[in-house]
Amino acid sequence: MLLSERLQTFVALGDFLRSADAQPELAQIAQQANYKNNWFTLENSLNALQAIANEFLVADKLSAWVNQYIDIPGEEPIKTPRAVGVVMAGNIPAVGFHDMLCVLASGHKLMAKLSSQDFVLIHYLIQKLKEINPAFTELIVEADRLNAAEAYIATGSNNTARYFEYYFAKKPHIIRKNRTSVGLLMGEEGEEEFLKLSHDISDYYGLGCRNVSTILVPDGYDFTPFLRTLEPQVSIYLNNHKYQNNYDYNKSIYLINAIPHLDNGYLLLTENDGLVSPISVLYFQTYQTQADVTAWLANHADQIQVVASAKGWYPSSVAFGSTQRPSLADYADGIDTMAFLKKL
Repeated sequence: MLLSERLQTFVALGDFLRSADAQPELAQIAQQANYKNNWFTLENSLNALQAIANEFLVADKLSAWVNQYIDIPGEEPIKTPRAVGVVMAGNIPAVGFHDMLCVLASGHKLMAKLSSQDFVLIHYLIQKLKEINPAFTELIVEADRLNAAEAYIATGSNNTARYFEYYFAKKPHIIRKNRTSVGLLMGEEGEEEFLKLSHDISDYYGLGCRNVSTILVPDGYDFTPFLRTLEPQVSIYLNNHKYQNNYDYNKSIYLINAIPHLDNGYLLLTENDGLVSPISVLYFQTYQTQADVTAWLANHADQIQVVASAKGWYPSSVAFGSTQRPSLADYADGIDTMAFLKKL
């Protein structure tokens, strides 16, 4: 299948996901995803599908992205298609779609091991691709075992990564581990920036590696305006019983153990030198100078997915409110997936 045909299939998928006629069907699929995984609310699943449609599946964006990996205009990114096994994550809705897009856009064949936590949405998108272009049936296989794959892309915890490294050691691979994201406050932000940051913290209930779980603040920072700005969101999060269970549990632990913390009714804030905070908890650490920030970020670089700041003022950071809207070239763990696939 020609590159132009593959890309047009993805563009057609994006057109479908954005269309008014598709919304009742998407709502039904999102509801099924919620039955299988209560973290995947109807709103979150639909937001994830629309983010895929708007950030990934647009003709100009796809062409500009893929053309970076083509040596001669009109050529395919790769000459010899391989079977690439992808072990997909399932922490947030449709999170494995980008890897699927990379494998198929590069010209390889996909062997996908879907997460049980995110089976409904990814399976639906695969079936929709095959419906739009039946030739994709030969390019995509959903598999429980990936022994026949010639290369691997796997995403999991630090613990499962050790197993992936053992089993996939003899073949080309990308293995991703636990990462999280960091927010940087300089003390001059207002309500608008606080609300944007709240999305980076709490969208998808904070379950994604692109969710901010630690913020860096100047010494003596007053958290009152920040927490008060977010207070009206209490009902959004406590309406989910899984989130409320985590909030109640963590709050009780802090109270019983007399751990200093702040609480706005759904989000707990505590000083902690860790990076990955529990669900419903936001860690903070303080700094004195920007040099302190730079040194701290450098020391934790291998654990950080994204750094966010107001309007992206800090070098190489993204603007508050955008961590969960990655572009096609925002590769997980900073590893260029398309460059890896091109070399196979």
